[in-house]
Amino acid sequence: MACTKRTLAFLLMLAFVGVSLGAVHKVGDSTGWTSLGNIDYLKWASTKNFHVGDSLLFQYNPQFHNVMQVTHDDFQSCNGTSAIASYTSGSDSVTLKRPGHFYFLCGVPGHCQAGQKVDVLVKSSSKAPIASPSPSTLGSSPANPPSEMLGAPGPAQSSALSLIFSKNSLAWSLVAVGGVFSFAFYF
Repeated sequence: MACTKRTLAFLLMLAFVGVSLGAVHKVGDSTGWTSLGNIDYLKWASTKNFHVGDSLLFQYNPQFHNVMQVTHDDFQSCNGTSAIASYTSGSDSVTLKRPGHFYFLCGVPGHCQAGQKVDVLVKSSSKAPIASPSPSTLGSSPANPPSEMLGAPGPAQSSALSLIFSKNSLAWSLVAVGGVFSFAFYF
């Protein structure tokens, strides 16, 4: 009986941890988010597989760059003035919450035209998406909160919210696993 409880506890742990973690993709890999060099962000995105629950990590110098999530039309015309969400911390994480295209560009004049933009195609995941806490719960939000627009990408999380939630998912998974194992060994 104790062996059965331990097996059940282990299977629950695997299921819980597997559902709570998505891949983190650093945009531009080691180069990061920049207009310098010969980084082709469209080529970078074409070599990756993005799934619901994954996160994009934009790392850049906030004195010279930013990240704007925009519509397809604004992406095509390099227009960041009516962004769905804007990020300015220099280390921003955006969770991909639904399948479809997500469009990002640098809103600094000339940077998007120089190629600092990325189109990310997100595929459905076999895993259930993670429910996100509201920004008011954790006290962080994008510089320009996302709006509900027809045909536009869904809301994105701020860097702090995504990073906190990702780290807390792992932490809570481990706490839950510890509790399950304690319960299994107690009986």
